[in-house]
Amino acid sequence: MSASTTATSSSTSKYGRAFRERLWRLSGINFISLDTGEYRGPHSDQRSVPMTSRRLLTTATAGACSLVLLGAAGSALETTMTSAVTQPNTQAPASETIRPFRISVPKAALADLRRRIAATRWPTKELVADRSQGVQLATLRELARYWTTDYDWRKVEAKLNALPQFVTKIDGVEIHFIHVKSQHENALPLIMTHGWPGSVIELLETVGPLTDPTKYGGTPGDAFHLVLPSLPGYGFSGEPTELGWESGRIAQAWAKLMERLGYTRYVAQGGDVGASVTDAMGRQAPKGLVGIHLSLLAGALGIADRLPAKSEQEQAAHKALATFRTTGFGYFLEQSTRPQTIGYSLLDSPVGLAAWLLDHDTDSYYKISRAFVDGKPVGNLTRESIVDNITLYWLTQTGTSAARWYWEFGQLLARAGSEAPPPVKVPVGFTTFPGEIWAAPRSWVETVYPGLAYFNAVDRGGHFAAWEEPKLFSEELRAAFRTVRSTRGATR
Repeated sequence: MSASTTATSSSTSKYGRAFRERLWRLSGINFISLDTGEYRGPHSDQRSVPMTSRRLLTTATAGACSLVLLGAAGSALETTMTSAVTQPNTQAPASETIRPFRISVPKAALADLRRRIAATRWPTKELVADRSQGVQLATLRELARYWTTDYDWRKVEAKLNALPQFVTKIDGVEIHFIHVKSQHENALPLIMTHGWPGSVIELLETVGPLTDPTKYGGTPGDAFHLVLPSLPGYGFSGEPTELGWESGRIAQAWAKLMERLGYTRYVAQGGDVGASVTDAMGRQAPKGLVGIHLSLLAGALGIADRLPAKSEQEQAAHKALATFRTTGFGYFLEQSTRPQTIGYSLLDSPVGLAAWLLDHDTDSYYKISRAFVDGKPVGNLTRESIVDNITLYWLTQTGTSAARWYWEFGQLLARAGSEAPPPVKVPVGFTTFPGEIWAAPRSWVETVYPGLAYFNAVDRGGHFAAWEEPKLFSEELRAAFRTVRSTRGATR
């Protein structure tokens, strides 16, 4: 879950002061430059310095380069990128080139993963019959069994490699993204952002419905060109090496990415952290952005005292918000104050990582637990896709770097205090999914986004709506952006 820069009430100011009291300095991150091969970091004047567990090395070859991520056990996760491809602007500086990206995980890395799972030291069973003490032992035991005996990483690796993947450096960080162009004329470019504890994997099943709608009950006029970036510090994107990568800076990077791809008119969508990034894009209103769609009213956290509480739906939403603040805030508080502390466990224990990723919200937890314990998945929240996502975090060693976004958000709140953010300057669409952490009624959404252009409350789906219900989610995006489409097309 994320909280947006729309937080403007006095409660936000108190929240900001609380974060001021917890200020602490992140240690510097050391790395090898992907461009020059030179060592950079706070100790760049030293020849031998301990590196972070996610170390980047590059070796140039004739027309190709390899990105190698060295694991703690010495195994290597190698991804191969062919030479830089031609840009729409062929005069673009080398630092702005877009390079094809392909994943190839060595067998040793997968063997090391299975060994670590088998070596797990398990706690005793929880003393309650629900998740109130955390992720339940039976759920994790069955997940671990499936992970080591039935799961095959190569399937999702092939699935990702079947899609056009790329990397490009923006503001000093290597950004990984999937870019699927529709065959339909006048398709509308869409940049869609995942969140925590997700990745581009949670969006994969929307690729077909969004880019090729005629196969999924839509029309050619519903088509999108789809851009799915991995957030900085997540998945195959690079890890920021300096402070300041909060949602606003990521939003600026996404605008630069769309410009670099040659898109002059496009829309954006996001949930969870992605909702915060997309909200920031709407407030920044970069040239070419013509609309946004959200599935989480993240700003509700900061303005609860100003949100309507008369109707049954409004009262239910307030109750859900209060529940999150009292019993669902654990991961949020840890990551926004001490991401480095939990990070050691996330990179050292696969089962510890899995437990932390599963302990997010009540609705999605029970759906995921049901998939493992009872063999009854809900929608696309299958055992395989859930473990795909967890394994991606493990292999890329990004649990810590991904969690740091919450720390950056906390610092942003501390700096902003009670200062109101600028208004959103583009049309806003919003879909409420019933299983969301708090299912925002229309009155709440209109409080945050006056002049709301599109709203719908659907009958199924939760926090991971695109993952759980990709067809329904895609239908909502088609409807939300229908009014901003242009028959003139939206590309180069």
